[in-house]
Amino acid sequence: MLTEDDYLLLSGIQHFSFCRRQWALIHIEQAWSENLRTVEGKLMHERAHDPFFTEKRGDTIIAREMPVFSNTLGVSGQCDVVEFHSDKNGVTLHGRTGLWLPCPIEYKRGSPKVSDADRLQLCAQAICLEEMLLCSAIKTAYLYYGETHRREAVDLTAELRETVRSCFAEMRGYFERRYTPRVKPTKSCNACSLKDICLPKMPKNSGVREYINGVIGESE
Repeated sequence: MLTEDDYLLLSGIQHFSFCRRQWALIHIEQAWSENLRTVEGKLMHERAHDPFFTEKRGDTIIAREMPVFSNTLGVSGQCDVVEFHSDKNGVTLHGRTGLWLPCPIEYKRGSPKVSDADRLQLCAQAICLEEMLLCSAIKTAYLYYGETHRREAVDLTAELRETVRSCFAEMRGYFERRYTPRVKPTKSCNACSLKDICLPKMPKNSGVREYINGVIGESE
């Protein structure tokens, strides 16, 4: 039985989808490095986030930096923005009259991606909201990209949901084994914030800490 301390970070699925090794370096070995992309992304999220702020615009309630979790997935995290739209098929909200349906919106720097990395993170947020609020399935959510200044609608299909569950199951297995996959170099490595510490020539059974300690030991 998982406790909250055992939950994986929801946002990790974006790293995992991009590169399993990158996810393990960050979430298992606690390695991190900033580059221009990560700094710009952080600034965008800080502008989107205000954890003490909600507002109502007509038939829409807007909540920012909303904590979410899922017992079935064993994950927790935050939604950048959740819009609650007035709907007769919605759920009740504390302190609000009427019925409301949630719709998560994730903010990303850059432009829409070919891969499903961002869509998987968004879908995981929707699954958390459905479980927490006991609401019907969220059919559509949105990604907002800083370069285009536009929202991209994402259909939360059964296939996308199954991929989310499969990814978290695989992540859970790696996390419990403390296993860091070997590198599989691609052209995307050049844009990775961890490219200087990924150590593609690292022995198969070594972790980053063990490798660095070994190098330091040899130089002394």
